Amino acid sequence: MGEQALENVRKLINDVGDRINIDETCRLRLGECERELTVHFPVKMDDGEVKVFTGFRVVHNDTRGPGKGGIRYHPDVTLDEVRALAALMTLKTAVVNIPYGGAKGAVVCNPKVLSLGELERLTRRYAVEINILLGPESDIPAPDVGTNPQIMAWIMDTYSMGKGYSVPAVITGKPVEIGGSKGRFGATGRGCMICALLIAKHLGINLKKTTVTVQGFGNVGATAAKLLAREGCRVIAISDSKGGVYNPKGLELDGLLAHKRETGSVIGFKDAETITNAELLGLQCDILVPAAIENQIVKANAASVKARVIIEGANGPTTPEAHEILCDNGILVVPDILANSGGVIVSYLEWVQSLQSFFWDEAEVNDYLQRIMTKAFAEVLEISQQEKVDMRAAAYMLALRRLAVAMAMRGIFP
Repeated sequence: MGEQALENVRKLINDVGDRINIDETCRLRLGECERELTVHFPVKMDDGEVKVFTGFRVVHNDTRGPGKGGIRYHPDVTLDEVRALAALMTLKTAVVNIPYGGAKGAVVCNPKVLSLGELERLTRRYAVEINILLGPESDIPAPDVGTNPQIMAWIMDTYSMGKGYSVPAVITGKPVEIGGSKGRFGATGRGCMICALLIAKHLGINLKKTTVTVQGFGNVGATAAKLLAREGCRVIAISDSKGGVYNPKGLELDGLLAHKRETGSVIGFKDAETITNAELLGLQCDILVPAAIENQIVKANAASVKARVIIEGANGPTTPEAHEILCDNGILVVPDILANSGGVIVSYLEWVQSLQSFFWDEAEVNDYLQRIMTKAFAEVLEISQQEKVDMRAAAYMLALRRLAVAMAMRGIFP
């Protein structure tokens, strides 16, 4: 799956590059990652046993600024998957025009079965192993699937111990108490909500009559669901890795969140029918938010998707073959590199705050996020209409043009 995800990104870069005549050197450079680190490191478990874990950190491209991208803890993660996600980060930061390149990291593990102590020891050792790449001016990690602000705090502390002084700007998505930004935790989901409101306005969709389904009930999916419900939408189905729940009259989200915390899954929630993830993707709705992991909408199930609009909360949830089917069926897709960019935008704001030791309140952060995403959305939509292409192609056009200009201006050393 990881190898396919990488090929998907490369294919999109080449296809769009052909259309807008991007320089061959630029495409060659974007087809590979600049730096890749694989580490194998021991961790002492609670029972005294020592296990060896594998981790990765990849910087795809830093032409426009330091590498930026999350750290994923997942049992099935691969180096190719990390490469693909790092490439998407390069494109994402270019689309929203913030001064970063793209990076990504991962550890092959299941954080759900690790104790807090095991998780801390694993995180700190991984941070030491990838330390040669990290730095506020070189590579700045953030949370991703399976990680959270506490894990970011351990990484920041570990890096700082090596320096002999606190370096809060080496990481984003950390707790507010140690230099994190207000508004960061829910920023990716908020960005999805902003895109949903903008596309609804463009299409003339009445939010009070809009139905929403969300695949994935982690930070991104839960935040997007709550904020869209607050705007008047009716959230009729939500799923997690174990399955989903459906109620055509709308789900009571606070109760569902409490049920998830108590039981570990949305399954079994009162006043809701149990459904599978596959069934959720095929439900009739106005807005579908795939906010789980990559490659969820594929060639085999794309024709069954009945949403009017898809807001890609996850990275790479739709394969190129599936995307073509969705477009042929008249489904408008707001692509991942635009729709879920809220997290990296507020990470940028957090980084600036950490560097300057000057902090903004949550309303200011949310306002800044709204302005950056609204501008990026308008630019992508304008390209889509002018070039008569879908919004994914338009977003890639915008990103590739910015990257090509930056590469040309910097030249090649020596």
